[in-house]
Amino acid sequence: MDNNNNENQELDMNNLMKVRKEKLDKLKEEGVNPFEVTKFNRTHTSKQIIDNYDELEDKDVTVAGRLMAKRIMGKASFCHIQDADGRIQSYVSINDLGEESYKRFKEYDIGDIIGLTGFVFKTRTGEVSIHAKEVKLLTKSLRPLPEKFHGLRDNDLRYRQRYVDLIVNPEVKETFIIRSKILKEIRAFMDKKGYMEVETPSLTTVSTGDAARPFTTHHNTLDLDMYLRIAPELNLKRLIVGGIDKVFEIGKNFRNEGMDIKHNPEFTNMEFYSAYEDYNDMMSITEELISTVAQNVLGTTKIQYGEYEIDLTPKWKRITMIEAIKNETGVDFDRIRTDEEAQKIAKEKGVEFEDLKNTRGHIINEFFETFVEKTLIQPTFIMDYPVEVSPLTKRKKEQPELVERFELFIGGTEYANAYSELNDPIDQYERLLKQVEAKEKGDEEAGGMDEDFVNALEIGLPPTGGEGIGIDRLIMLLTNSASIRDVLLFPTMKPLS
Repeated sequence: MDNNNNENQELDMNNLMKVRKEKLDKLKEEGVNPFEVTKFNRTHTSKQIIDNYDELEDKDVTVAGRLMAKRIMGKASFCHIQDADGRIQSYVSINDLGEESYKRFKEYDIGDIIGLTGFVFKTRTGEVSIHAKEVKLLTKSLRPLPEKFHGLRDNDLRYRQRYVDLIVNPEVKETFIIRSKILKEIRAFMDKKGYMEVETPSLTTVSTGDAARPFTTHHNTLDLDMYLRIAPELNLKRLIVGGIDKVFEIGKNFRNEGMDIKHNPEFTNMEFYSAYEDYNDMMSITEELISTVAQNVLGTTKIQYGEYEIDLTPKWKRITMIEAIKNETGVDFDRIRTDEEAQKIAKEKGVEFEDLKNTRGHIINEFFETFVEKTLIQPTFIMDYPVEVSPLTKRKKEQPELVERFELFIGGTEYANAYSELNDPIDQYERLLKQVEAKEKGDEEAGGMDEDFVNALEIGLPPTGGEGIGIDRLIMLLTNSASIRDVLLFPTMKPLS
């Protein structure tokens, strides 16, 4: 049944496109080719006209946009034009356009792009409109908009054909307007705090900076296997070594891993580093940054995300990972000191762990992800991670098996990851060696050895705080979007054929 419906829809589409192509051929025979138009001078947008009606009443304006509705009433018609700012109505009549131009207007299809000049007025119902004096076809639409122009509902098709989604679903466009505003506010905030924005390479010869499976590629001229970066971290810390004390980058990272509502293979991330600061300073700037952006973009720090009302007003909760696990499960890892004890309690509680990740530290992390993460609804900083899962982080003086690291959780999802950065080149080299060993044993997420980064640390990295914030997830939060694909203009999709 579904196959028959799809076939019928395809036949209907082919017939509609055939009719439109015939209209185009007829126009060309008459000496009119809309695809030859190179420029059209607009004076106003739809919003400017509506917002400034009192100033523009009875004055001529010129607009351009997509024909989204048309109602023919003999010798007069009404239509709606949609531009970047919204929609505006126009009254079109044979008396104003003349018989030939009005006849052509009646042949225009929904989706055609037109330019229109006329004077501004209000209809009897009070709708701001344009009384057309001239209408010009600027682009012929050969493919009809979906579902008889009432909207595109199939999510898979929406993501594949975002250009159509933006036309027929105005709320989608609003999401990306907010995305742009969020990025502008983040940059303004970082600039005010004295951070310098930089760009670092997306192609690397060593995959490191986080635990993730990389994409691989090959540079033909250099005959060199390379990676798409999983994080810009090591390059940004090189810049701190070089004397740029506050640095940040907003850019794409790439991870060859699973896809779901929170993960896309390429994603936008911000990383920032500040010399002479630690992870406590990073916590303070994080809650200030996110609450400021929410206030400036949305006008509030209290937002709705799914079923939850989230309060982004500082100060946010701070708790160690071991404390959080104890609160949820009663298991106290301060009393469980050996790998064997940790493995035993994991089996008792049904917590799975891999053979390559069977240490006390790895099991602590598994306990947290299994029992705690989903319970963290209001903004919460989880602090002091095991060293095994934090190869680039400075150890805690009083507990060297832990590191000065936090992750931010809101609505059961991670949004940020920050460290007091490891600046001991000897310790760093040993930890990178362990990553190499894990990789050789089959851990695809383990990083490689970056000798030059160790060299940079030997030159001297000052005490530094650093952090990464998932920009796409932050935009999901602030736009109340359920899937990461809803905040990416062109999410990664498997080809249909």
